[in-house]
Amino acid sequence: MSESKVLIRMPIELRWRDLDAFNHVNNSNFMTYLEEARIRWFDTVGEPWVTDETAPLLAAVQMNYKVPIPYPSKIVVELLADRLGNSSVTIGHRIVSDDGATLHADGHVVMVWIDRATGRPVALPESVRAKALAAG
Repeated sequence: MSESKVLIRMPIELRWRDLDAFNHVNNSNFMTYLEEARIRWFDTVGEPWVTDETAPLLAAVQMNYKVPIPYPSKIVVELLADRLGNSSVTIGHRIVSDDGATLHADGHVVMVWIDRATGRPVALPESVRAKALAAG
C-alpha cells in the first residue's frame, strides 16, 4: 500500500485502574487499548476473521512512547493500514489526545494469519484485505 489509510478511530475514556504509581497510564495499558481497537476493526470486516481453522497471531510489535497519558484524560486510538502481505497485515497505530493535539504513542503491529492445526501461515482473509484496501 502506498500510503496509510485510517482503519478506525476509537475514543477511550481512561479508568482509574489504568494508572501506575507515577499517576499516569501504565505502559502495558497502551497495548490493551490497541488490542481493543484491532478487535473492533476486525469485527467490521463483514465476515469471520478468525475461524476454527485459521486465526491471526501478533507477530511483531513496535511501540514508541512519546508523552505520558495523565489522568483524567480522553484519548483516541487510530489504526492505519500500513502494509498488506500474503498472510499478514501491518497495522500502524497512534494514541492521541481526544483533540489530536498530543501524540502519546505510535508504532505498528504485524498480524499473521495461521493454520491452527499446523501453525503455518495461510492467506490473509480476503475480507480483511478488502476492508483494509477500502479504508480511507
